[in-house]
Amino acid sequence: MDIQTKIGVAGAGTMGTGIAQVASSAGHEVIVFDNSRDALDRSATGLRKTMNRLVEKGKLSEQDAKSLLGRIRHVTGADAFRECGMVIEAIVENLDAKRSLFNEVEKQVDDTCVLATNTSSLSIASVGGRCRLPGRLLGVHFFNPAPLLPLVEVVPGLDSEQGLAEKVRDIVKTWGKVPVIARDTPGFIVNRIARPFYGEALRVYEEGIAGFAEIDAAMKTLGGFRMGPFELMDLIGNDVNYQVTASVWEQMFYDPRYRPSITQQRLFEAGRLGRKAGRGYYAYADGKPVDGVPAEPGPHGEEVYLRILCMLINEAADALYLGIAGKDDIELAMTKGVNYPKGLLHWADELGAREVYESLCRLREDYREDRYRPSLLLKRMAADNGRFFT
Repeated sequence: MDIQTKIGVAGAGTMGTGIAQVASSAGHEVIVFDNSRDALDRSATGLRKTMNRLVEKGKLSEQDAKSLLGRIRHVTGADAFRECGMVIEAIVENLDAKRSLFNEVEKQVDDTCVLATNTSSLSIASVGGRCRLPGRLLGVHFFNPAPLLPLVEVVPGLDSEQGLAEKVRDIVKTWGKVPVIARDTPGFIVNRIARPFYGEALRVYEEGIAGFAEIDAAMKTLGGFRMGPFELMDLIGNDVNYQVTASVWEQMFYDPRYRPSITQQRLFEAGRLGRKAGRGYYAYADGKPVDGVPAEPGPHGEEVYLRILCMLINEAADALYLGIAGKDDIELAMTKGVNYPKGLLHWADELGAREVYESLCRLREDYREDRYRPSLLLKRMAADNGRFFT
């Protein structure tokens, strides 16, 4: 697949529009399909505004902006995909809707066209299970906003052709992205490993150990995270974050490590979705929190920080042990996908595997919950004073 390949994007929402911009920036002709004319119009308008801002800031010439927009075509018929070498789906996170879409796309494209789903939490095997040629389908998960965030998770499904993931990874790399390959497991790399950043923070709050602002301050001040967990959940949207957590929990057969929080469920039910709703864990005015997060983490800051960090490291170690991804891809995913200040496996080496393991053992002993069970890999490394990196 080269620069002459036409790229199809199904879905003209924020993600689909962002993916179209990325592909066009790399020189591809792009066809954006959506059943909704209004969605297509919003997509086209949004792209023009984005290009105008980039020109005003001097990041793009007027000619380059014009050329980029000229390579993108918005259509209401999937038959326009007939000349595409790759079609990326970016519609609603619903299995039946995705399956239906790919059934329609397969009627239009030839047998060599690569099909990709941008799902963040659904099984690639399930999405491709009803395809006529499931071997040509895989996951290509961009992070929002797609033009700005570099990480892309490339996820082969059970039936994906041998070598397809590597082929698509190389294509995505030419688009200026940082691709990593992950196994088709719930949450892939980022949405699996990052769950304790939210879930354990909520658990600490529910136990009354610290408030939202104190927990956020601990993770920012002591851990160096750009945003605290509650700030980040408000930015992502409590509807999105809660639904991803629930999806991972269900797909992991209700493993207590991934259990959703009643606190977040209630906020979701009350419509307190975060910045976009004007209220979440914090209140917002003009998109900014009314009361900022304090600089000081509070009296339990160190305890909070280490508890959440050890849970994150445990997830990263388990992902490596279970072959979800290689250690380098795990580190790239967490630093490039969610902007962690350092890779969790490198962080484990700094703290020491034994220290992390013993912290988890203490939590498990205190709570008697499988939520805090240490990864077998971490246990073995603690016994041998092992390191993830030399």
